[in-house]
Amino acid sequence: MICPFCKSENDKVVDSRVSGDSIRRRRECTACGRRFTTREYIEIQPLIVVKRNGNREPFQREKLLAGIANSCKKRPVTQAAIEEIASNIENNLISNDNLEVTYDQIGNLVMQELKKLDPVAYVRFASVYREFKEVGEFVDQIKTLDK
Repeated sequence: MICPFCKSENDKVVDSRVSGDSIRRRRECTACGRRFTTREYIEIQPLIVVKRNGNREPFQREKLLAGIANSCKKRPVTQAAIEEIASNIENNLISNDNLEVTYDQIGNLVMQELKKLDPVAYVRFASVYREFKEVGEFVDQIKTLDK
């Protein structure tokens, strides 16, 4: 680390603390004796979502949250539960070590989580995600809930 005061490259770490999603390090320059603080962050490669039409766009947690929240409207599902589902899905996608994920992978993960949480929200999400065109498709999806 370069001292911001004297530009020396020699310093020592006096104190390290975890601060939220970063590590705060208090450093002391061995040349001039002055102290300064640095922060270290984990660098995460952004996920790319491959859409149905083949387009690629960066993963947006806000879109995931909005889709889940829409299917949970007027249901006894808390915002905390929606946030937890989104975090579980995001962590699952990141842990796979793939920089690209498909629209289908995300949709299937959301359906798995909603099926456990609320059956009505699950069917609502499935109807949009799978683009239901007929009532029979709703019935078929509801029958999967009994399994």
